[in-house]
Amino acid sequence: MPDYQHHWKDGNTIHLPLGKIVCIGRNYAEHARELNNPVPDEPLLFIKPATSAVHITRPIDPPKDQGEVHFETELAVLIGRELTNASETEAADAILGFGLALDLTLRDVQSQLKAQGHPWERAKAFDGACPLSPFVDAATLVRDLHNDHLTFTLDIDGHRQQSGDTRDMLLPVLPLIAHISHHFSLLPGDVVLTGTPAGVGPLASGQTLALELDDALFVETRVI
Repeated sequence: MPDYQHHWKDGNTIHLPLGKIVCIGRNYAEHARELNNPVPDEPLLFIKPATSAVHITRPIDPPKDQGEVHFETELAVLIGRELTNASETEAADAILGFGLALDLTLRDVQSQLKAQGHPWERAKAFDGACPLSPFVDAATLVRDLHNDHLTFTLDIDGHRQQSGDTRDMLLPVLPLIAHISHHFSLLPGDVVLTGTPAGVGPLASGQTLALELDDALFVETRVI
């Protein structure tokens, strides 16, 4: 949306434009199985436009007339420099920050599109489809992405709904970013969503969602 701007968790503005949001589908095997999808042999990539981004603390107002809207909690990676045909080392150097995102999905619409063999954008790219948290500086959060790991959670109305650990990714963060850059360039300000763990489900009016990234970031939002 026009009023979205990247921010650090302390409230300071990150002076980078949001160009695109690159997403990976089925990067956690248990999530693929819960939706009766095959585990892919290679990364399943799709893009959300910049107009889908909103600040996660803004109340979520999902479409009311297109069936169920599902939440999918994901680790978000903020890109800080251009990457084209990058190595994993170059990918690591280009990561500016980490945050959390909700990949909101019109599940009934997506199911219809999949059945017809059509792309998913109508289900994934609507305005407000990507609530994004502030970002935590990558250098302060993790020292070595080859060996360290990050965890994140989603609680709904005080009950644990999703738990993610980057060790469970089918394609870890650095190989994923390098892989993307071999198919199209990533630019400063782009965001990569790295997949959702099991536990996705429909949003309901009145819910309170609490998301946490390690002990470094905590944000809440609600559904209207």
